[in-house]
Amino acid sequence: MDELKGDLSRRIFKRLIKGGLGEYSLDGQMIAVLVELDGQKTVGAIAEGSKIPPDVMRRVLAKLLQLKVIESVEVSVRILDEDFLAVLNRELSLAIGPIAEVVMEDAAADLGQNLDIFPGNQAAELVDYISQEITRDDRRNTFRQNMAAEIRQRGY
Repeated sequence: MDELKGDLSRRIFKRLIKGGLGEYSLDGQMIAVLVELDGQKTVGAIAEGSKIPPDVMRRVLAKLLQLKVIESVEVSVRILDEDFLAVLNRELSLAIGPIAEVVMEDAAADLGQNLDIFPGNQAAELVDYISQEITRDDRRNTFRQNMAAEIRQRGY
């Protein structure tokens, strides 16, 4: 099932059942997951909240997809634009020097992303993660404030 390849933690599914569950045979975990699949919560958030291990979650989703009681929700996410990345690099360079670009790339990789296609909705998480590399409190605070303003301005 191609829909379940790779990292599922950021994927979103929704229920397709309109009426009751009378014609389906579901176990407790399947019902618990089905109840949570609202088309907005990520699989990762549901797994964490319900304490279901990733391998079990994958099996449950596979069964629910096979029964055609759920479907994947395609979410359009803006990626960070080049201007934002340039500002991020400049601000970080002021705080830590010429290794800024390497720190940015490493931070994106640590967050499971590629800097070239980094999701805009995770801009604040990226800035927070990167800021941990700034040892001086005054520089860290300035970096966070400047980048928070940039995130607000760009609507990330």
